Formats: sequence, C-alpha cells, structure tokens
Amino acid sequence: MDVRGLNCGTCHCGSVQFEVDLPNGFEDLSRCNCSMCARRGAVVTSVPLAAFRILQGAENLTLYQFNTKTAEHYFCSTCGIYTHHRRRSNPNQFGVNVACIEGVNPFELGDIPTTDGINHSSDRR
Repeated sequence: MDVRGLNCGTCHCGSVQFEVDLPNGFEDLSRCNCSMCARRGAVVTSVPLAAFRILQGAENLTLYQFNTKTAEHYFCSTCGIYTHHRRRSNPNQFGVNVACIEGVNPFELGDIPTTDGINHSSDRR
C-alpha cells in the first residue's frame, strides 16, 4: 500500500476529517504499551506538526491528558475514535492513528514495533 503524499482520514462517524502529509510513506510506525495506548491498541505514524491538519470537525474533538499532561490525545466526541495525539516524547510531532487514514488496514502492515511507554523517561517517579 502506497501512502506517500497527502492522505485524507476520518474518525468512524466522519465528523472529524483531517489530512496528513506522508512524503516518504509511513515512518516510525509503532504501538505503545503505556496504560492509555495499550487499551486503545492503535498503530501510529509520527509526523511533524505542520504535516497534519484538521479539515472539518475540530469542534468535535475532545482532549484527554493524564500523568505528566504533556501528551494531548484527541478523540471524536461523537464516535469516540482516537484520531491523533501530540507526542510526549517529541511535542513537535503528532502521532496519527493509521487506521483512520483512507485505504489503510493496520492488520496488513506486518509486525509493528512497540514503544516502551510504561517506562517513559518523562514519567513522575
């Protein structure tokens, strides 16, 4: 599956629509084992903030933060689907839920590395 270039995506109900620029295709695909990510099970690709843009439904997004409150996790307030988050490890990037990108089936992506979010260096001890 070739996702290089500009891609469109949506939440499940379509209220939130976005575009993401992937000039080199998927880079840094990952899952995370932190308490939040392990429960949602999403595969994400990381992109610079400027490569992601909400086209419609920004008012429908709900923000969720926990622990250090650095990462910003966004969900559609209608269908509950996680679309993206501003990363804690690099706040200059978004992690984008690849399952929300048109034409992408995350089950066809093969083995995805897991990031150790349980032992993140930014956690309070």
